Amino acid sequence: MRQHIGKLLIAVTLLGNVLPVLADQLVLRVADQKGNMRAQLEAAGKLKDLPYKIEWAEFPAAAPLAEALNAQAVDVGIIGDAPLLFAEAAGAQVKAIAVDKSDAYGTALLVKPDSPIKTAADLKGKSIATNRGSIGHFVALKALVSAGLTAKDVNFRFLAPSDAKLALMQGSVDVWATWEPYTAFAETQDHLRVLVNGRGLWSGNSFLAATDTALKDRVKRVAIADYLQRLSDAQFWAYQHLDEYSQQLAKIIGFPLPAARLSFERRKSWWQPIDDATKVQQQQTADFYHDQGLLPVKLDVKGTFDESFILKPTK
Repeated sequence: MRQHIGKLLIAVTLLGNVLPVLADQLVLRVADQKGNMRAQLEAAGKLKDLPYKIEWAEFPAAAPLAEALNAQAVDVGIIGDAPLLFAEAAGAQVKAIAVDKSDAYGTALLVKPDSPIKTAADLKGKSIATNRGSIGHFVALKALVSAGLTAKDVNFRFLAPSDAKLALMQGSVDVWATWEPYTAFAETQDHLRVLVNGRGLWSGNSFLAATDTALKDRVKRVAIADYLQRLSDAQFWAYQHLDEYSQQLAKIIGFPLPAARLSFERRKSWWQPIDDATKVQQQQTADFYHDQGLLPVKLDVKGTFDESFILKPTK
């Protein structure tokens, strides 16, 4: 690992002065979910004087983002641990290069305020809307297991977030399993109730993943390293300037300010390099999905990480 880090540092040193020269030519194609990364970078001023251009692609959920990575339509994007596994099981040539650790509360199962469902045990015989392979799907399955139930005890309906929410509001499903910022919006605007939250069920890990093609491009690889550092710095800035950042986030994602602020504030997230604990957590997630019959093959996640990316401490 030290050898890889050394090579990356040498590459940054040698190519750091090259990036500005290539600013008009180098384009980093970045996939984002609901303005998550872009909002922080813009609010913190980390998109100023970029030595490359960013071409943004926004997705409502991780599944279509994973498809974009798999199709090489983007170079890099943030993606939850479970969707990353599904992408890799489908043959996507991508690597996780850093992990965003967060409080898992906002990945949750939501019900209407007057729902008779009070505990995970009450889910038996009920219908749950979520994205297949999403972190919402994962937490729903974990919640069932915690209550001694299985996926066969409920009826899953796999819908995009907007359709899942509509289905719950109209009463065609009983539960919506989702994540931030949708959870915060549902609580503050629709007054939905958190039935089960992700604490103790989900690791809270999301990843910055890049395609193998982009990582093999020496100049683009340095741009990705620069982008990761800016992302980490922007996140630190956002928590230090919560009011200012929340306003920017609300504007970008089109959510009311209270929902935007709540969704970010309670995540308490921070970027870090890939470590052994993260790899263990990812393997546990992979094994769980395989045991549930959702991953067709038993994955060894060791080869799905690139540990050569480092982060300088943010002051």
